[in-house]
Amino acid sequence: MKRVLLLALGFAVGVPLLFAMALLFYPRPENLTPAQVYQGDAHAIDYCDLPVLDGSGLMADDVPQGHTPGCGYEKFPMPILEGCTEPLPEGATDMRGLWLIKEGSPGRPGHFERIEQCGNRFVVTSSRLVHDMTTDGNLSGASNDVTGISLGSSGICLRSSATTEWVDGRLHFYALGLVHVVSRYIEGGEYKWDFPRFGTTTMRRICKLPEDA
Repeated sequence: MKRVLLLALGFAVGVPLLFAMALLFYPRPENLTPAQVYQGDAHAIDYCDLPVLDGSGLMADDVPQGHTPGCGYEKFPMPILEGCTEPLPEGATDMRGLWLIKEGSPGRPGHFERIEQCGNRFVVTSSRLVHDMTTDGNLSGASNDVTGISLGSSGICLRSSATTEWVDGRLHFYALGLVHVVSRYIEGGEYKWDFPRFGTTTMRRICKLPEDA
């Protein structure tokens, strides 16, 4: 009986430890983000002037997947999907643009996100991170990136991965392709996302990056 309890304890401790080690040390994919993404001035862009997705330019597969540089960008990047005009797939909701959290909404005050879409690609740029993924639910198109975690005055860089797929016009995010963690959608002209830790965050459209971005 004692041996069984020890084995169970070892399993209960060992599995989370291995998972944590994987989050810290699992190798990242090659960063193929085009160099020009960090060379332009993203503050000069009017994010209310959205490109027409008429198929006249690049297709989603023509653009390399974007990744967060290091553990977070120092300069807000130019659009990852620049020049991509592939129409959105059937069932997708157009959430493109720049969004700022509304006063009084759950979440971090001043939080903003840039959303890019082209074909089945969906890119969220915010909080020094770039998460670029496909919306077909396949692991091959997972964000496969990092998440910065603050620990007092310092922080650590954890590996992260999420798949996404459209469900009734809402984009569902699945951690490691398994656990549904976030839903993003448009309601009443506002961009919303449901996150268990914060509830429903509501964001309003803005056309220019905040000065401190």
